[in-house]
Amino acid sequence: MALPGIETRFAFFTGKGGVGKTSLACASTLRLAEQGRRVLLVSTDPASNLDEVLETPLTTTPTEVHGVPGLSALNVDPEAAAAAYRERMVGPYRGILPPAAIRSMEEQFSGGCTVEIAAFDAFAGLLAGNEVTQAFDHVVFDTAPTGHTLRLLSLPSAWNDFLATNTTGSSCLGPLAGLEKSKATYAAAVRSLADRQLTTVVLVARPEVSALREADRTRHELADLGVRNQVLALNGLYEAASDDSVARAMSSRHAKAVKQMPAGLAALPRSQTGFIPRGLVGLASLRAFLHPQSEDRTTPAVSSIDRLPDGLATIVDDIEAAGHGLVMTMGKGGVGKTTVAAAVAVALAERGRRVVLSTTDPAAHVSWALDEQVPNLTVERIDPVAEVERYRNEVMGKAGASLDAQARAMLDEDLRSPCTEEIAVFRAFAQSVDKAQDAFVVLDTAPTGHTILLMDSAEAYHREVSRTQGDSPESVRKLLPRLRDPFFTRVLIVTLAEATPVHEAERLQADLHRAGIEPFAWVINQSLLASGTHDPVLTQRGAYEAPFIAHVMQIAAKRCALIPWQVEAPVGELALSSLATQVPNDLRRES
Repeated sequence: MALPGIETRFAFFTGKGGVGKTSLACASTLRLAEQGRRVLLVSTDPASNLDEVLETPLTTTPTEVHGVPGLSALNVDPEAAAAAYRERMVGPYRGILPPAAIRSMEEQFSGGCTVEIAAFDAFAGLLAGNEVTQAFDHVVFDTAPTGHTLRLLSLPSAWNDFLATNTTGSSCLGPLAGLEKSKATYAAAVRSLADRQLTTVVLVARPEVSALREADRTRHELADLGVRNQVLALNGLYEAASDDSVARAMSSRHAKAVKQMPAGLAALPRSQTGFIPRGLVGLASLRAFLHPQSEDRTTPAVSSIDRLPDGLATIVDDIEAAGHGLVMTMGKGGVGKTTVAAAVAVALAERGRRVVLSTTDPAAHVSWALDEQVPNLTVERIDPVAEVERYRNEVMGKAGASLDAQARAMLDEDLRSPCTEEIAVFRAFAQSVDKAQDAFVVLDTAPTGHTILLMDSAEAYHREVSRTQGDSPESVRKLLPRLRDPFFTRVLIVTLAEATPVHEAERLQADLHRAGIEPFAWVINQSLLASGTHDPVLTQRGAYEAPFIAHVMQIAAKRCALIPWQVEAPVGELALSSLATQVPNDLRRES
C-alpha cells in the first residue's frame, strides 16, 4: 500500500464522488501526525462523513482528534455559508421586488456553484495563513474547488456591473457579488494553489474508465490555470487471489483501465492503494491500513439486512404498466446512470413498446446501439458541447451585446458553468419529451432539481416583468409541469452501496422534493453482496454494503431495486437485457 507523499504545507484531495477522497485524506494526515507533524484536516464536502471516519465530533473550528496527537480537523459548512450569502443578497430586496422575482433570486443562489464558492470563501482564509492555521505544519483539504470556480475567482471581473444587467435568474455568478471585498484574498488563494513549493493537488481515482477520464479532465482544467503541481492517487486496485469468476473479472477490468488511462494522467507521479474490503472508517481501520500486520480474510456473517431488494425487472414492470411516459435516471457521476437507462430502454423495447433513449454522454455504454439495431428502440444523442455553444451564442448575442470587454468575459465564463450546461441540455431534452405522450422516452443524465427550479423561477419572473414575450421555448414551458406529474414522469435515482454515493443521492432526493418531484424508485448498482461471489475479500466487501442497502430501503421511494456486480461488462443488447431480468443472489440462502 502506498499513499501520496505530502511534503508541501497545503494539500488538496479532489476527484469524483465515491473514489475515496476522504479515506485517503484521513490516512495521509494520520501518517503525517504519526511522523510528529502538526496537521489540520479540513472538509468542504456538504455530505462529509469526516466525523465518522475520525470518530470525533467536529465543528467549524479545529478539534483535536481523540487519540491522535498532532492531528486536528474541522468541517466547513458550505450549505450554511451559502444560505448566509443567499440572504445577504436577497434580503435587501424583500418587499421591493415582486414575489416571483424574489423566488427567482433565491433559486439563483441555491445551486452547486453557490455552495462551492461559499466553501472557497471559507478555505481561502485558511490558505492565506490566518490565525486558525498558524499552529499547523500541514493543512490538508478533503474536496478541492473545480476548475470552473477557480476560473471565476481568477478573472479581474466587473462582477457587480455584470449582475446589474442579469435578470434571467440563470446565472451561477450571484454569490460573487457578495464577495467583492474579498477579491484580493481570492487572488492570493489561487496563486497559492499554483505554487509548487506550497501546495500539492492529489487527483484521486479508482481504476475505472469513467473515474480516470474525470481525473484527466480535472488535470487539464487545473493545468490550464497554472496549477500543475499534481499527483495521481490510484485507489482500490484489485488483484484477484482466487479463481472466483467475479474476482477474476474485476481484476481484469481494473488492469485494463489502468493500462488504457490517458497518457498525460499516466505521466503524473503516482501512488497506488489496493482494494480495501471493509472500508476505512474509524481510527482502528486507518491504522490497520497504514500498518498491516496480517491480512484477515475471514468472511463475516451478513446479519445487518433482513432481505435484499428485488432486481430491476420489478421496476420495469411498474414502468411498463403506464403504457407510455418519461423515465429519467439521475445520480452522481460514476454510479451507472447510463447503464441503467440503457437497460430499462432495452427491456421496454423487448416487450414490444416504442422507446426513445436519449443520452448526453458521447462515450456512454450506448455504443451497442451503433452496431446493432434493437427493434422498437430509437437512440438519440444530445451533444452537450454543441448545445452549450448554441445557448452561449444566443445569450452572448442578446445579453452580451451591450457589455464592455470585462463584463463580456465574465458573462462568457458564467456560460461555461455546470449550471449553464444543465440548462442548455435541459432545453434539448425538452424537444424529445413530447414523444412520451404515446411512447416511452428514457433520458440519461437528467436535469437536477435545482435546474428545474431555476428554469421555473426564471420563467415566473419573466412572466411577471414581461407578460408578452419570452426566450424559453414552448417545449420547455410544457416540460416543467410534466416533470412534476407522477403519472407522466418516473425518476430513477441511481447509487452505489457505499457511504458517499448514498449520502449524495439523499441530497439529490431532497433537491427533487424541493422542486416538487417525488422519485419513482432507487436503483442500487454494482452490488457485490448480490453478485454471488465466493471470493473471501469480495465477500467481505459485500458484507460492508449491507447497512447501506438497508438504509436505502428505508429512505427510498416506494420502490428499490438492486443490480448485482456484472462479470461481463453490461455492453450490448444481450448484456443489457440480462441486467434488467437478473435476480440478485441472496447469499444467506446459499450459505
